[in-house]
Amino acid sequence: MGGLRAAQRQRHRGRVPVQLDERAGPARPGIPARGTARARQPVVGGSVRFLVFDDDRLGVAHEGTVTDVTSLVPGGASPGGPLQRLLDAGSSGELTADRIAGLPSRPLAEVLIRPPLPRPGKVIGAPVNYLDHKAEMSETHSIADLGVFLKASSSVIGHGGTVLLPYSDKRTDQEGELTVVIGQTARHVPVPDALDHVFGYTCGLDMTVRSTEDRSTRKSFETFTPLGPVVVTADEIPSPGDLELVCRVNGEVRQRTSTADLLFGVAELVSYASSVMTLWPGDVILTGTPAGVGPVADGDVVEVEISRIGSLTVHVSAAEARPYVERPGAPRTTVSPGAD
Repeated sequence: MGGLRAAQRQRHRGRVPVQLDERAGPARPGIPARGTARARQPVVGGSVRFLVFDDDRLGVAHEGTVTDVTSLVPGGASPGGPLQRLLDAGSSGELTADRIAGLPSRPLAEVLIRPPLPRPGKVIGAPVNYLDHKAEMSETHSIADLGVFLKASSSVIGHGGTVLLPYSDKRTDQEGELTVVIGQTARHVPVPDALDHVFGYTCGLDMTVRSTEDRSTRKSFETFTPLGPVVVTADEIPSPGDLELVCRVNGEVRQRTSTADLLFGVAELVSYASSVMTLWPGDVILTGTPAGVGPVADGDVVEVEISRIGSLTVHVSAAEARPYVERPGAPRTTVSPGAD
């Protein structure tokens, strides 16, 4: 165990390069605050990418640098991280260019990337939300029949982290997904108003083990929800239904799609989820995966790239994997009398 943790720390120290796609649409008047007027000026020229780095610092990434805006975030350090505090306070619209002028900046390559939301209130998943994935899994139902599911928030890791395979004899698949970050409390929100409740978007992976356990369990193992590296505010992506998503394993493309092919688009997902449960600021919704899911193995590198957002990269390790029959609570094999 100690060797694995040391290896994980070393991988983080290596600072996996952060690739940001800064072609995120036209500059807008500012970052939309929750339920308030828009900010007076856009942050750093209108390209708004929030990044959590080093020891609980919140930054704005722009053109290869990150500006530390932690001093403008209300409250002190908390398990949810600085972006969660910003969302809870509803003060993102106050981070205007004039306020961050003169704040310290560093090269992006020098910082240690953390999960943007290390402990979200809810991690919501959207099963079978692409027709091609429905076909490849021989599913008879889609999200319209299945609804949504929940993942453990303790499964979140960040860019450059390590996915730990739970079992040595059960397949674990990668599933690249556009991920939504909720910005305003939502309950019974109609579809036309749903995007008003979205704070931003990030890259995500919904790692899944193919075992006999319940869907939520199979997707909730520690490290099974990589997110990041940045959250791009919703005003930079006014049309989340026209993004390209590519997922690679060891550099080879496994998944490629457009979010235009989602069965439930972002607005429909937010509306539906809010009809089931109250959505709080900082909750995240994984929007579903397209065809091309496949097994990952020890030593693999998985990358999810989404246009106008960037690229999330994680490693895979089997250092803690065990045979499925050795999991806690597994049925015991009956031994015949007289057997050795």
